Amino acid sequence: MIKPRLYTYRRCPYAIRSRLALYQAKIAYEPIEISLKHKSSEFLALSPKGTVPVLVDIDGAVIEESLEIMLWALSQHDPECWLLNDENASQKLIDENDFNFKKNLDRYKYADRFPEHSKEYYRSECEIFLNLLNDKLQSNNYLMVERISLADAAIFPFVRQFSLVDEDWFLNSKYQELKKWLHNLINTQMFQEVMRKD
Repeated sequence: MIKPRLYTYRRCPYAIRSRLALYQAKIAYEPIEISLKHKSSEFLALSPKGTVPVLVDIDGAVIEESLEIMLWALSQHDPECWLLNDENASQKLIDENDFNFKKNLDRYKYADRFPEHSKEYYRSECEIFLNLLNDKLQSNNYLMVERISLADAAIFPFVRQFSLVDEDWFLNSKYQELKKWLHNLINTQMFQEVMRKD
């Protein structure tokens, strides 16, 4: 049986969220782990930008953006209604993650590459988004509704990456609701499965 192919990298948050949606949609696929330092010519021919994830469906169509892969998967099967009819509220939160928080996260994680400011400065810029998430989690256990939805799956791999930059700082931070949310998602069977090493 022909399966979609997913070019992925285990620890990349964009790839993680794609795998979460494929798992949730119960779509069997062939994972192809990419070495970020030695990308194959086959991979680069499919996606010249050379970033993971990239999905090739059974008809040969190439999807190069992680959120598009998530939406593609859930449009086929969405058993727990991750796609909400919330008038783009989920998309706005995901956009804030993808376009602002991710930029600051990269600078926080690799502060030595961005000497214009200190690591602490970049962390404080990240905290603008963390405060927003923590506030949303005051009233629900998840970001949009009282269960996992698209926004949770799309955002939490990036918050996880943030938490690993300075684990002691994060564990001792004020973000109690956010830490609980992250802990709950990390400990789902879904996350454990998509992070399993073959």
